[in-house]
Amino acid sequence: MDEILKFAITCAIESGKIQRRYFQKTFNIEYKGEINIVTEVDIACQEKLIALIHDNFPEESVISEEKDNSFVSNNKNRWIIDPLDGTTNYAHGYPFFCTSLGYEQKGEITHGVVYNPIFNELFYAVKGKGAYLNGEKIRVSKVDNLTSSLLATGFPYDIRTNRRNNIDHFLKFLLKAQAIRRDGSAALNLSYVAAGRFDGFWELSLNPWDMAAGVLMVSEAGGMVTDFGGEGFNLYRDEIIASNSLIHKAMVETIKEKQGNYRFLA
Repeated sequence: MDEILKFAITCAIESGKIQRRYFQKTFNIEYKGEINIVTEVDIACQEKLIALIHDNFPEESVISEEKDNSFVSNNKNRWIIDPLDGTTNYAHGYPFFCTSLGYEQKGEITHGVVYNPIFNELFYAVKGKGAYLNGEKIRVSKVDNLTSSLLATGFPYDIRTNRRNNIDHFLKFLLKAQAIRRDGSAALNLSYVAAGRFDGFWELSLNPWDMAAGVLMVSEAGGMVTDFGGEGFNLYRDEIIASNSLIHKAMVETIKEKQGNYRFLA
């Protein structure tokens, strides 16, 4: 196995051990915003991951959710990690969360690992070598129309104060897709697109650590990833459409539509 991948998997599993240890138990919770929280488990996982990376790759930098970061490229390889993606779920005892690690070389994500320790599902991908779930190769779905599609999305933490909050897009897709799920972890949602469980995913106001590993997973599983305009995806911008590629054009067109005046009949 690729040495970078092997190390990333080790990191994810070590973080998962911490998450299992505290899950559905009492732990400290602090607020970064009105509804945006961080727990002592986030911090413990982050400290573990950064320590492992510094011990094994001392010359490489780390971007992580719960630390100060610089997104400016220094031409060095770097790790982009979310120690606990799905913190709100975790705090409520809802078992949909993960650790996500992406490895960036010369501006390109070449390795990605996403691990849910409760379901014991380990997603991983290496550039040019496919995407896998627990050792089995995965592929995106073959659903070719939006009406039959199961989509996933999420909403930003400033939904109460920011008009750019995804509600307009959610309403448009709600009337076009078979169903939409909103379950609180972009990294897992992207991995589920790669595994064919979801046909598409869109979201805005995301950060690099939310997307780095999952984007590679989708691409390596045969899917497509772009910005809202259908143009090339940029990890350091905050919007994404990811799909099985067959419904991608329809998703982009839906995003571009103006909000209608929908009337719902009882």
